[in-house]
Amino acid sequence: MIPLLLALTACKVELNRGLSEREANEVVAALLRQGIPAERHTDPAARDTSGRNVIVQVPQSRFAEAVEALRAQGLPRQSFVSMGEVFRGDGLVNSPTEERARLIWAMGQELSRTVAEIDGVLAARVHLVLPENDALRREATPSSAAVFIRHVPDAPVAALVPQIKLMVASAVAGLSYDRVTVTLVPAAVAAPVAAPPPMEQVLGLWVSADSAGPLRMALAAGAALLVLLLGLLGWSRARPRTTTGLPARTGR
Repeated sequence: MIPLLLALTACKVELNRGLSEREANEVVAALLRQGIPAERHTDPAARDTSGRNVIVQVPQSRFAEAVEALRAQGLPRQSFVSMGEVFRGDGLVNSPTEERARLIWAMGQELSRTVAEIDGVLAARVHLVLPENDALRREATPSSAAVFIRHVPDAPVAALVPQIKLMVASAVAGLSYDRVTVTLVPAAVAAPVAAPPPMEQVLGLWVSADSAGPLRMALAAGAALLVLLLGLLGWSRARPRTTTGLPARTGR
């Protein structure tokens, strides 16, 4: 019974791969707060030199619960590409149109990263529309920006909308404050659940605190019984054997 229990408890599945040290720490901490055992390991086969080589594992029986818990908290956090990564020298000569498209996309990534740093923001996207106006045209098409924010329901993000619009307008040349729209979407609130029981580790296995004591006692009793059986087996093999002679038959 005990070996079966240990085998079932030790069965773990991969939850996330390719995380950085910081992202993995955030994921593991969030899961432990929910009472879900989680472990992090470095992937020895990863060839990513950026340091995103951490794997997070959870018990197979808690996988669905772990996925839902991370989704509600917006973890792992979004990963964005910096200006330096977008315009890293690749030895190719791009057309002016391609260079402009890359610049607009990189600016949107940088602004999205900044908005995502606001407390309570789970996900952020900044979409820029910067038309290439012809100098000969009488009327130029104005630039615009759309900001999408998914946030924690109780977070005071709505009060920061004017500051967000001002930041985006100031970061993009030719973009006016009135041409920036911000859409706020509160995250769905999961149904309240009972507080998870505290967890403890027994021989590297996560079990509830109530079960940790009995499991330790059972493991200790099993180990003592095993030692006793091995001792008896060794003693029986080491004991010298005696032979008894049978009386010889005498003929009449």
